[in-house]
Amino acid sequence: MPQSAIFGPFFATMLLTFAVWAFMFARRIRWITAKQISPVELAIPGRLAELSPASISNPSDNLKNLFELPVLFYAVCLYLFATQQVDGAYVTAGWIFAGFRTLHSAVHCTFNRVMVRFYMYLVAALALWFMIGRAALAHFAASPAA
Repeated sequence: MPQSAIFGPFFATMLLTFAVWAFMFARRIRWITAKQISPVELAIPGRLAELSPASISNPSDNLKNLFELPVLFYAVCLYLFATQQVDGAYVTAGWIFAGFRTLHSAVHCTFNRVMVRFYMYLVAALALWFMIGRAALAHFAASPAA
C-alpha cells in the first residue's frame, strides 16, 4: 500500500471543515442581513449566539467540533506517514473516521437529532482511537526498553 494513501481521508476531513465553514458563513451572513443586525451589536462577545436560532448556531458549533478530535486525526496521519507505517487497516479506519465525521456534520448542520449525531461521533471516535492506540502500541513495542 502506498504511504500516501492515508492522505485521502486526511484531505477529505480538511475539505469537510471547509464545507462546514462555507455553509456556516453563508447561513450566518444571510441571517444577519435579513435581520438587519448591526455589526456593533455583534461585537459584544456571545451576542450572536444569544440572538441566533439553532439553524444558525449549529453549523458554527459543528465547525468548532472539527477542531477537536480531527486535530488528533491529522497528527496520527502525519505520524503514520512519517514513520512509514501506513497500511490497509489505518487507511480503512481513516476513511471510517472521515465518513462518519461527514455524517455527523450533516446531522449537526441540518435536522440535529442528538442521538443520531452521537452515534456518528462515536463510530468516528472509535476509528480514531483505534488508529492512535495501534500506532502507540507499535511505537512502544519497537522502542528499546529504558
